[in-house]
Amino acid sequence: MSGVLRWLKRGLVGVFLLAVALVAAGLVYRSVLQWRVAAATRIEAANGIESLEAVELGDVEQWIYLRGHDRDKPVLLFLHGGPGSPEMPFAREFGLRLEEHFVVVHWDQRASGKSAGKEVPPNSLTVERFVADAVELIDRLRDRFDEERVYLLGHSWGSVLGTLVARDHPELLHAYIGMGQVVNMRLNEEISHRFVEERAREAGNESALAEISGLTPPYENDASELMVQRKWLDRFGGAVHDGSLLPFILRGMLSPEYSLRDVVAIITSLGGLVEEMWGQMLEVDFIEQAPRLDVPVYFLTGRHDYNTPFELVERYYEILEAPHKEIVWFEHSAHMPNLEEPERFQDVLIDQILPETRQPHSR
Repeated sequence: MSGVLRWLKRGLVGVFLLAVALVAAGLVYRSVLQWRVAAATRIEAANGIESLEAVELGDVEQWIYLRGHDRDKPVLLFLHGGPGSPEMPFAREFGLRLEEHFVVVHWDQRASGKSAGKEVPPNSLTVERFVADAVELIDRLRDRFDEERVYLLGHSWGSVLGTLVARDHPELLHAYIGMGQVVNMRLNEEISHRFVEERAREAGNESALAEISGLTPPYENDASELMVQRKWLDRFGGAVHDGSLLPFILRGMLSPEYSLRDVVAIITSLGGLVEEMWGQMLEVDFIEQAPRLDVPVYFLTGRHDYNTPFELVERYYEILEAPHKEIVWFEHSAHMPNLEEPERFQDVLIDQILPETRQPHSR
């Protein structure tokens, strides 16, 4: 019997050592891939900038990543979705050409991505505080790059912040660009749920029907239901039209700017942050709250988007008053035009929005 125990013990030790070796090899392999990505996309122009920095916004440390081949180009600030879904890890997926025409700034908002895990007062997780952080960051960028105005692009949840900044501080912006634009969150969830239910019935997917049948959009009493609906939304092409978010997420894990801790922070903080702020998000109705924006407005809209349904963007566009407004359609995209059609995404910003809205330097 003692011989069997010794054999089992040696076996368990061997399995443990093998697991350790595989994890170590995986970490080394990831580090090598990260180094290759960084080396292949390094910005070395004399007047360029490539900088990962911690900044204090609203008394909380937050992270920004700046990339541009010429510091004298206009600033483009990207507001990510979620809340809690940073897009800094995907900067190279949709921005390498943008960096030749803009100084592109990615910002991990409070409690998100690289900014997660910092001391964030729970009572600061408000729409108003996030907007104030955005304005504070814009002012810093204006001073740093001696620019009167910046370009502001808000994606999904970021479009909530972007619309409010554009409404309240138009003097800071060349243009506001809403991608996956939020319009009315209550209607948003009713339409999105209906899309998933219809696709599940068409596909005869009993598992989907069973899981979504008890959901109660807009999930006022249990925001965790949202994650169940989003799982099936992704499966049925309402988030990414031709595929899934998973490949993008896996590639994002190789971002040279992100440690494994940062990757874990995204995974562990996303659901909780959405649930924490869901009640506030349900109050968003820009048809009533922002019927006029005193800046040029561009909505970059996926023809198949049912995360922030395109039909609501059309409704908002019809009533919106702005010096210039336009819906730019992405025919092969759902909620992620920047990742689904990255070349067209960059073309629109470089060849259309920039020449139509760039104002002379005046500081």
